[in-house]
Parts: sequence; structure tokens; C-alpha cells
Amino acid sequence: MASRIVSVPIDCTDAELLASFWAAVLGWRIAERGWQQTGHGLDGVSIAPIGGGPFEIDFRWVPGGPSQSKNRLHLDINPTDRDQDSELNRLLALGTKPVDVGQGQVSWHVLADPEGNVFCLCRDQVEP
Repeated sequence: MASRIVSVPIDCTDAELLASFWAAVLGWRIAERGWQQTGHGLDGVSIAPIGGGPFEIDFRWVPGGPSQSKNRLHLDINPTDRDQDSELNRLLALGTKPVDVGQGQVSWHVLADPEGNVFCLCRDQVEP
């Protein structure tokens, strides 16, 4: 017996904003909205690969905003249809910000999404 990942939850204060951002970054679709009932209202937005995939990403509203310390989990992404520099320019246009976490001179870019969640854009191009 084993388990499998069905969802990667990301805490946020604006689920719609982050879901839209990450759907654009990954070329995914909004799969579901409003499934989380909180004192804040109906929240929670899920994104999934177009055509299905092994898991989805769920953006869940939490009070208090993003953590002020380094993420304990982060995503590494690779470009699928362009080189790293072109993908970096696309991500910057979507609202990504470069971040210095003490990485020094490396082959990847450390970036933050609109709520400050850190992720890495790696160099190698991969299959879509």
C-alpha cells in the first residue's frame, strides 16, 4: 500500500489572485472556486492541469497574511516552450518579483509570487 499526492495546498489571503497567477504560470485552468467556508466568506480556489493530472493546487484563505520567514516547502518550475531568460521575462510580466535568500551565484532564479511565496525557475527546458 502507498499514498499519493492529490493536492498541494497553499495558504494565502487572496485565493483568486494566487490561483489566477499560478494558472497563468503553469498553463493550468481554474478547476473549482468557493469550496472553503471561513469567517471571511466562501474562499478556496483550485487549479489543475488542462486535461487532468496527478494532483491540483489548492489556494486556501488564512488570516494574517503570508509567513515572514522562509517557506518550508517551495515549487521548482522549468520552462517548457522557451529558454530560461524568456520565461523569466514572462513571469516578471505576470507579477513575479526576484528574491535574494542567500542563494549566491546559481543557475536558477529565486522568485516570489504576488503574496511572497518563494519558488525557483530552473534552467533546463522540459517537456510540456
